[in-house]
Parts: sequence; C-alpha cells; structure tokens
Amino acid sequence: MKHVIIGAGTVGRATASRLTGQGHQVHLVSRNGGGPGHEGIERVACDATDADALARVCRGATAVYNCASPSSYARWVTDWPPLAAGILDAARRSDAVLVTLSNLYGYGPVDGPMTESTPLDATGVKGRIRAGMWRDALDAHRAGSVRATEARASDFFGPGFTTTVQIGTRVVPRVLAGKTVRVLGDPDAPHTWTYLEDVSRTLAVLGTDPRAWGRAWHVPSGPPVSQRRMIDALARAAGVDAPPVVSLPGWSLRAMGMVSPSVRELHEVRYQFDDPFVMDSSAFARTFAVTATPFDDAVSTTVRWWRQSFDHRAQTDAVRCAGVTE
Repeated sequence: MKHVIIGAGTVGRATASRLTGQGHQVHLVSRNGGGPGHEGIERVACDATDADALARVCRGATAVYNCASPSSYARWVTDWPPLAAGILDAARRSDAVLVTLSNLYGYGPVDGPMTESTPLDATGVKGRIRAGMWRDALDAHRAGSVRATEARASDFFGPGFTTTVQIGTRVVPRVLAGKTVRVLGDPDAPHTWTYLEDVSRTLAVLGTDPRAWGRAWHVPSGPPVSQRRMIDALARAAGVDAPPVVSLPGWSLRAMGMVSPSVRELHEVRYQFDDPFVMDSSAFARTFAVTATPFDDAVSTTVRWWRQSFDHRAQTDAVRCAGVTE
C-alpha cells in the first residue's frame, strides 16, 4: 500500500522507515525532496500548500500523514493554516486516511491529567491553531469527505531530536559535559515525555487500523518525570555525575525575547513547565495493546545517539582540518 508522509523531519523519517519495514510503499514529501536515501522510500519535492500538486503526489495513497511543521513558533500564524488546509484537501481528493501528528497545546492550561476528552480550550495563539486544525479535520470526517485521526504527543525526546524545547542541544550536551543545565519553569514539576519510536509506532497504527479513525489519540508515554529527574536519568545513562539544574528566571526570557522571536514565543507555553503537565495515554494502550518504550531503554538509546553524533562531528572536523592544513 502507498503511504504519503508530509514532512521529512525526525518523526517523518522514523515513520517512513517503520512503514517500509512493514512492507508499505512510502513517499516522503518535503519542499526540496532532499535528504539521505533509504531503501523503499521515495523522496518527493512538493510544496504542501499547493493543493493540486500535493493531490497528484497523494493519488492512490492509502494514508496521508501530516508530520510537517513551520520552521519556527513565530511562523505558526502565517504558515500553519495554508499548510494544514492543503494536506486536508489532498487527503480528501485522494480518498486517503488523514493522520495528523499533533501535540497538547490545544488543551491549554489544565488542572489534572489530560485525556483525549479534555476540552480543547486553549487561549494562546498556538493552541488555538492546533485545536482549529483538528476541528477542521474532524468536521470533514463527520461529513464523510475524509477519514481522519490525530496523534497527540507531549514533549519529544529520542535519537535525532536536537531542537526540542527541553531535551535538545540546550540540555543533553551540557549534561554530557557536566555543566549547569538551565530549564524553563519548575524543574521538579511532573512532566510527560514522549519517545520518538513510540510516536512513529503510533502513527503507523493510526494509518492502518480503522478503529483509530474519527477521533484523536494520545501517543503511549511513560509515567511523568520532572525535568530534574529526566536530566539525572540522562546523566546516569551517560555514566557521568548529574549536573546542577536551575530554572531560567522570567526576566531573562523576556530580555532574550526582545531580540529573539523564537524565545519570545516560549512565553505562551511556559505554563507547561511551571506546573504539572501530565498526559494519560491509557486509551491507546487498551485499544491497540501498545505501550510506551521502557523509560530507561529510551533514555539510554537517546544518550547513545547523542554521543555517536558528537563522535561523528569530531571526526568530520578532524578530516576538514587535515584537508585545510595539508
């Protein structure tokens, strides 16, 4: 069966690999169609906001996966509406299942664990955009013009994720180097984290199992772990001492936000780190008998990837320097 994945980022590539491993034909769509090759994956250059072009790519597809994302938080308002509309229209015109990768922003601040029935009551701009995307897809599903489903994940971590808000280049390299780690919000507030392999596995299920269609699902994720405990776990997996962890004061974020649009956008989602931010993913586990990767295994794999990435970078730099000096 033909599966089309829009977005060749970390999740898109992982989902493509998983689907090809299951014997499916995969088309991985990005603006430039570039990136490393992989047996069984056809890379396609296409602007997903061009509904006609994307519809041609999706013709004959069993499922279309929206794994795309604007380049930064600051571009959500301008980029998401035409992008989401183009992907929805392509799925409708190709009679494919629409599987959207989403997050928990649509709920806004809540008191207690989030479930799929928690109201989408976000007041922030990014949360309202995400909630609106799902409402549009669900309205189309209920009208019978498309079969739609959505996977909602908490903060990502795992091999390949370098730019996530908390477990990215601001954190893991400092853990490995034993340097102080500065985090958003309360470092001891319980927080749900979602592992990469669990995201790709969930998306593959949603695109192929009719029981998933017509509603949203939370990606299987382990018990909540505070930022401090996550950093301690990363250090333990790396065999290094846990570094000091301090919270970034609000005034410093405001100061940085004056010169950085991306940092300025973090104010809207800071509540996710100031207070407990807990997601209940038990519905997916009950329905599909799929549970989250054990926490220690996920953390160990993540640390191993970071170390290999550093080793590769060091080797590349050494070769480059040798070429310059010879």
